[in-house]
Amino acid sequence: MPQDPTERRVVVTGPPRRARPASGYYRPRTEIDEQTTLGHTYVRSLMRTQLRAGLTVFAVLALLVGPLPLVFAATPDARRLEWAVLGFGLYPPLVLLARWYVRRAERNERDFVRLVEDR
Repeated sequence: MPQDPTERRVVVTGPPRRARPASGYYRPRTEIDEQTTLGHTYVRSLMRTQLRAGLTVFAVLALLVGPLPLVFAATPDARRLEWAVLGFGLYPPLVLLARWYVRRAERNERDFVRLVEDR
Protein backbone atom coordinates (compact mmCIF):
# COMPACT_ATOMS: atom_id res chain seq x y z
CA MET A 1 0.00 0.00 0.00
CA PRO A 2 1.65 3.19 -1.09
CA GLN A 3 1.66 6.17 1.23
CA ASP A 4 -0.11 9.29 0.27
CA PRO A 5 2.45 12.00 -0.58
CA THR A 6 0.48 14.54 1.47
CA GLU A 7 0.97 12.52 4.66
CA ARG A 8 4.22 13.22 6.43
CA ARG A 9 5.91 11.47 9.22
CA VAL A 10 6.58 13.84 12.12
CA VAL A 11 9.49 13.19 14.43
CA VAL A 12 9.16 14.72 17.88
CA THR A 13 12.38 15.22 19.79
CA GLY A 14 12.88 16.38 23.31
CA PRO A 15 15.67 17.08 25.71
CA PRO A 16 17.87 14.13 26.56
CA ARG A 17 16.68 12.15 29.53
CA ARG A 18 20.08 12.02 31.09
CA ALA A 19 21.96 15.23 30.92
CA ARG A 20 25.69 14.79 30.78
CA PRO A 21 27.80 17.22 32.75
CA ALA A 22 29.40 19.74 30.48
CA SER A 23 33.10 19.31 29.94
CA GLY A 24 33.88 22.84 31.12
CA TYR A 25 31.60 22.96 34.11
CA TYR A 26 31.30 26.08 36.23
CA ARG A 27 34.20 26.72 38.59
CA PRO A 28 34.16 29.98 40.53
CA ARG A 29 37.79 29.54 41.51
CA THR A 30 38.89 29.71 37.89
CA GLU A 31 36.63 32.74 37.40
CA ILE A 32 38.55 34.48 40.18
CA ASP A 33 41.96 33.31 38.98
CA GLU A 34 41.28 34.42 35.41
CA GLN A 35 39.92 37.75 36.67
CA THR A 36 36.70 37.57 34.72
CA THR A 37 33.74 39.83 35.40
CA LEU A 38 32.09 37.17 37.55
CA GLY A 39 35.30 36.60 39.51
CA HIS A 40 35.60 40.34 40.03
CA THR A 41 32.04 40.37 41.35
CA TYR A 42 32.84 37.61 43.83
CA VAL A 43 35.91 39.40 45.16
CA ARG A 44 34.10 42.75 45.27
CA SER A 45 31.34 41.12 47.32
CA LEU A 46 33.88 39.81 49.82
CA MET A 47 35.58 43.19 50.05
CA ARG A 48 32.22 44.92 50.54
CA THR A 49 31.30 42.68 53.47
CA GLN A 50 34.75 43.16 55.02
CA LEU A 51 34.43 46.93 54.59
CA ARG A 52 30.98 46.87 56.19
CA ALA A 53 32.37 45.08 59.24
CA GLY A 54 35.27 47.54 59.49
CA LEU A 55 33.00 50.57 59.21
CA THR A 56 30.71 49.12 61.86
CA VAL A 57 33.61 48.78 64.28
CA PHE A 58 34.80 52.28 63.41
CA ALA A 59 31.34 53.76 64.04
CA VAL A 60 30.98 52.04 67.41
CA LEU A 61 34.49 53.16 68.37
CA ALA A 62 33.77 56.75 67.30
CA LEU A 63 30.55 56.78 69.34
CA LEU A 64 32.39 55.34 72.31
CA VAL A 65 35.52 57.50 72.28
CA GLY A 66 34.27 60.61 70.46
CA PRO A 67 32.26 62.17 73.28
CA LEU A 68 34.96 61.59 75.91
CA PRO A 69 36.65 64.99 75.46
CA LEU A 70 33.28 66.68 76.00
CA VAL A 71 32.70 64.62 79.14
CA PHE A 72 36.17 65.46 80.44
CA ALA A 73 35.68 69.16 79.66
CA ALA A 74 32.35 69.15 81.51
CA THR A 75 33.92 67.75 84.69
CA PRO A 76 36.64 70.14 85.89
CA ASP A 77 39.39 68.81 88.14
CA ALA A 78 38.64 65.20 87.36
CA ARG A 79 42.13 63.95 86.44
CA ARG A 80 41.60 60.62 88.17
CA LEU A 81 38.35 60.09 86.31
CA GLU A 82 40.09 60.73 83.02
CA TRP A 83 42.86 58.23 83.75
CA ALA A 84 40.42 55.65 85.04
CA VAL A 85 38.21 55.93 81.99
CA LEU A 86 41.08 55.99 79.50
CA GLY A 87 43.18 53.38 81.29
CA PHE A 88 40.60 50.87 82.44
CA GLY A 89 37.17 51.79 81.09
CA LEU A 90 38.03 51.68 77.39
CA TYR A 91 40.09 48.52 77.42
CA PRO A 92 37.25 45.94 77.70
CA PRO A 93 35.08 47.52 74.95
CA LEU A 94 38.11 47.76 72.65
CA VAL A 95 38.95 44.11 73.21
CA LEU A 96 35.33 43.09 72.59
CA LEU A 97 35.19 45.16 69.41
CA ALA A 98 38.43 43.67 68.14
CA ARG A 99 37.24 40.17 68.96
CA TRP A 100 33.92 40.75 67.19
CA TYR A 101 35.68 42.15 64.13
CA VAL A 102 38.09 39.21 63.84
CA ARG A 103 35.27 36.69 64.17
CA ARG A 104 33.18 38.55 61.62
CA ALA A 105 36.06 38.78 59.14
CA GLU A 106 36.83 35.07 59.53
CA ARG A 107 33.16 34.20 59.05
CA ASN A 108 33.02 36.35 55.89
CA GLU A 109 36.08 34.59 54.51
CA ARG A 110 34.70 31.16 55.43
CA ASP A 111 31.43 31.97 53.66
CA PHE A 112 33.36 33.18 50.63
CA VAL A 113 35.43 29.99 50.47
CA ARG A 114 32.27 27.89 50.84
CA LEU A 115 30.68 29.86 48.00
CA VAL A 116 33.72 29.42 45.76
CA GLU A 117 34.37 25.74 46.54
CA ASP A 118 30.79 24.47 46.40
CA ARG A 119 28.35 24.78 43.61
